[in-house]
Amino acid sequence: MSFLTMVFIMFSVTQAQSLNCSEPTNLALLEALTPVFDLRFIRPVNNFNNYTEVYVSFTMYGILGVDEKAQLLTTYIWQHIGWKNEFIGWDPEQCGTDQITLPRRQFWIPDMVMNELVSKNTAPFVPYVHVYSNGMVYDYSPVRVVSTCRLNIYTFPFDVQNCTFTFVSYSHTTEEIMVELNKPIEEIIKKTLAVMTTVGEWKLIDITAHKETRPGLQFDRLIFHIGLRRKSTLYVVNLLIPSCSLITVDLFSFLLPPQSVDRSAFKMTLILGYTVFLLLMNDLLPVTGDTIPLINVFFALCLALMVASLLETILITHLYSSSSRFAPVPRWVRVVVLQKLGCCVGLPPKPTKDHSTDMSPNAVREEIKVGKTPPMPLELEDTTPGELRELGRDLRAIRLQVEQQLSEDQKSEEWIQVASIIDRFLFGLYTLFISVSSITMIWIWVESDRR
Repeated sequence: MSFLTMVFIMFSVTQAQSLNCSEPTNLALLEALTPVFDLRFIRPVNNFNNYTEVYVSFTMYGILGVDEKAQLLTTYIWQHIGWKNEFIGWDPEQCGTDQITLPRRQFWIPDMVMNELVSKNTAPFVPYVHVYSNGMVYDYSPVRVVSTCRLNIYTFPFDVQNCTFTFVSYSHTTEEIMVELNKPIEEIIKKTLAVMTTVGEWKLIDITAHKETRPGLQFDRLIFHIGLRRKSTLYVVNLLIPSCSLITVDLFSFLLPPQSVDRSAFKMTLILGYTVFLLLMNDLLPVTGDTIPLINVFFALCLALMVASLLETILITHLYSSSSRFAPVPRWVRVVVLQKLGCCVGLPPKPTKDHSTDMSPNAVREEIKVGKTPPMPLELEDTTPGELRELGRDLRAIRLQVEQQLSEDQKSEEWIQVASIIDRFLFGLYTLFISVSSITMIWIWVESDRR
């Protein structure tokens, strides 16, 4: 009871007059401030119905890193917090100074916290605050901030992130503490860019601040938005250029003639090299369960196209070397591949020659087998020598062999034409994929620079 009485007596004294110094020295000022030290347990206002304005700002000294998998942003900031202590006030001429530095444990300190902070501050502890003659108290302290940030890495490595720092009192409501911006946001950005010395993967592009206003808000909040852009040069040189080079080499491998060059061995070597490249560059790719980066899809498509081109090379090599032993081209293959797809790739079907005769090869083969010949004209039946009839049978056998060879050549030509159309189609698909991918990457790069 006696403690509360003392507090109210000192409260009324500080409300009635400002501090008086016996002489203009720091010791005299410290002695005058001694009664205020006993009031450090209560909010420093003369009327508890009034709220305390807490002014918050910071200077970002460095961007230490971004963890895409854990969705964390690590920064190092200089935090600036100021508030009005209505129990303090003195005449600078009477006390000899307009400010003094004292231990922070002697004063009431607002419990300002950052909502996104997920790790303990490991920066050096600053035990002092700066007290001014007008009652303003400023707390400057370094903070190593490990904060949560919802990262969108879909456009990696051309992504732009927007992280937030939300400053709010942990226990004081809007009736007790109102959070305000300490200095203009332009000054914060200018000073941050001037003192930032770390040159890492990320670049600060913008800082904005606003008060959160919505009905029923219990705690006053000041929200800073931190705009970050990833420096993409490293990833372009180490990821995109090698990948595009390998896929381009695989594209031009279609110009190798499959009849005389082992194209499949060349493509298998490219696939092996691309797989080793992906394994070596795996550490540079972001890993997160939220979204899949577009560059990962690009790499997967490149590998799938390489495998598809190898399978296609094996198919057309088989068609070129063994087409004579195949059955005739099915009707649906002739319609879909030779006619429709062939016109699309600029290889229309070749006109087929009619090698039909009055007597079918099967009939001739049957006659030769049983030793019969077609009936001769009546007027030549008696006059034709036996040797001439034998010669006729030989000529028909030769003709049968020629017809069979022509039929097999035509069938082989159709299968070879099917192989050529498939090869031309996959070459065009490769070219289209590389063109679309290049345009997409350039567009994403340009859009990220505009933000």
